[in-house]
Amino acid sequence: MKKLIYIASFLTLALSAISCDRSLDEINKDQSRINNPVASSLLVPVQYNMAAIGYNRANDFTFDLMQVSLDFPNEGNSLSRYYITENTGAGFWNNSYRWLKQVDDLKRAAVEEGDKNYEAIALVLNAWIYSNLTDTYGDIPFSEASRLDDGVLQPKFDRQKDVYVKLLDDLKTANSLFITNKVLTGNDLFYKAETDANGINNWKKFCNSLSLRLLTRILNRNGEVNVYARIQEIVSNPAVYPIFQSNADGAKLDITGVSPLMPPIARPQDFTTGRAASEFFVTTLKNNNDPRLAMFFSQAKDLSNVNIGYKGAPSGYAFGTTFDYQPSNLNQNLAKAPLKILVYPYAELQFILSELALKGVIPGSAQMYYENGVKAAIEQWGAVVPANYFSNPNVEYKPEMQRIMLQKYIALFFVDQQQWFENRRTGFPVLPNNGGLLNGGAMPQRLMYPPNPKVLNTANYQTAVQQMGGDDINVKMWWNK
Repeated sequence: MKKLIYIASFLTLALSAISCDRSLDEINKDQSRINNPVASSLLVPVQYNMAAIGYNRANDFTFDLMQVSLDFPNEGNSLSRYYITENTGAGFWNNSYRWLKQVDDLKRAAVEEGDKNYEAIALVLNAWIYSNLTDTYGDIPFSEASRLDDGVLQPKFDRQKDVYVKLLDDLKTANSLFITNKVLTGNDLFYKAETDANGINNWKKFCNSLSLRLLTRILNRNGEVNVYARIQEIVSNPAVYPIFQSNADGAKLDITGVSPLMPPIARPQDFTTGRAASEFFVTTLKNNNDPRLAMFFSQAKDLSNVNIGYKGAPSGYAFGTTFDYQPSNLNQNLAKAPLKILVYPYAELQFILSELALKGVIPGSAQMYYENGVKAAIEQWGAVVPANYFSNPNVEYKPEMQRIMLQKYIALFFVDQQQWFENRRTGFPVLPNNGGLLNGGAMPQRLMYPPNPKVLNTANYQTAVQQMGGDDINVKMWWNK
């Protein structure tokens, strides 16, 4: 299977010698930790590691559920057949909470130093990571999480609604904190805000674009939460709430291949071993005459090893299916440096605005936003939009959610778990059942909690399970009920 090597930390831990006249309290202090971290030293490790985790989630998880790729050949229990256990998301849970602790340290250090930009950035990172966690599991440890230093060993699980309300309030606070005419005192992997005069303004755009992602996710809860008003407040006042205006503004990480910015996958051959491209995704791109087809996939081969064009394997194919060809696979260049890890692309925001305009939540042309999103999604991969691209009946704008969401699905290629979240929210794209799907062919609505909270935080785990209606992959969460 595909394996990742994470850079565990970019920090150097300083060890101090113990003198003979120090007190017992001083000697017993944990010297393996930086007791007074500097904000500027804490940002880069979070950016690299959480971006790499997002890349991994797309590659090892989202692609299987959302029929981008599949284990091949395989007739056993696999993720692409909707076989999910309590361990399916254990690494994601553990790694996310590990780096959320460092985000908390970043915020504390920024407040201590009086650095408003680092404080705002910490709030944005916190909202980015926690929103992905709650959208994966539902109710999660939140208000009492990352508080080991305060003696909180068994944090309560907060309801998803409360998590969302707090994250949205935090993002609004972050927007007000940014000082755009100042640069950062340390390195910044997303926007080079230590040297780029526009860097902090780009962080501000990320902040407000993330608010729109979260607000659109909970669109069905308008009234219970003031969703429409918050969206309109952002979109109607770009001077106060700037959002992404181009691909250059999107949040992404450039992997150069020069240490420490190495690709998350150590060996490109591991990226394609034991897998195939999915028929649904490949056929969608073929029907669109999409210029990214060769960038994303290799050609299929007949049994004589001759190229036969792009042809995927049906995800969840029926047991006993035989193949007279070797299906297309993912292009190994997607795992090689230089590459961009997409955290939140501009194209995604354009599809959000297209949906909001279609539904009358905001003014503007849903078609314009849709076409902007399609173009941006192609250009972010370095491809060129064909001159007649929108004359293709499979691509031309139609005022319907299905058309917008299909193109958004393609645009979210390699964006952590967003394809899955959006499919659960909207039901689009409609994915085929090829006869071998488990779970009654129903898309899993969440992941089960991993073993750690069950064993180490049993009482709070049981309370969360009761209030959610069960620890089951088919339990819908608050924003989707």
